[in-house]
Amino acid sequence: MFLLRVYMAFDPRQLEILRPQLVRFAALQLRNDALAEDAVSETIIAVLEHPDRFQQQSSFKTYVIGILKHKLLDQLRRGKREVQLGNDEDDDRSDAEMFDALFTSSGHAMEAAPSWGNPDETLERKEFFDILQLCIDKLPPKTGRIFMMREWLELDTDAICKELDITAANAWVLLHRARTRLKECLQISWFGARA
Repeated sequence: MFLLRVYMAFDPRQLEILRPQLVRFAALQLRNDALAEDAVSETIIAVLEHPDRFQQQSSFKTYVIGILKHKLLDQLRRGKREVQLGNDEDDDRSDAEMFDALFTSSGHAMEAAPSWGNPDETLERKEFFDILQLCIDKLPPKTGRIFMMREWLELDTDAICKELDITAANAWVLLHRARTRLKECLQISWFGARA
């Protein structure tokens, strides 16, 4: 058992509030609910064992997510998980058809992208990240996973390809599809523009 310091720069109940989001993200990356729960538990224990490490240089959520990110990377590097990718051919086919519908035969976008206003102001709003998470959750599982591995875990293409046993070309196609679908979802759900 561990001792909690008398003074904490955060309310431990904040961890209860964050826990479902942490579990959802860990499960997306690890594809194993038990390992996801373990990673989140390790993260929460690390936060509670060393409350003095939270220096309030970022939000508490950002701090906790940073710890979870390292726990997930450690598990991915150790290879202590089961790969359950399944057969995503149907998802890939329908995803490709939806993606192709966004472009003309010459490869240009069907419509010009609308203005998204000031990106810095948008990123400061908590609601934006809630909508972004919903958009990520709507992606096909393999597409969402590869996007999060690249953008959130910051793995390079070689590491992603090795982890998912795919080619670099396949990885880039999936990343491009993920970004395009997220852009479309954000245009509709956040910026109010119809695609």
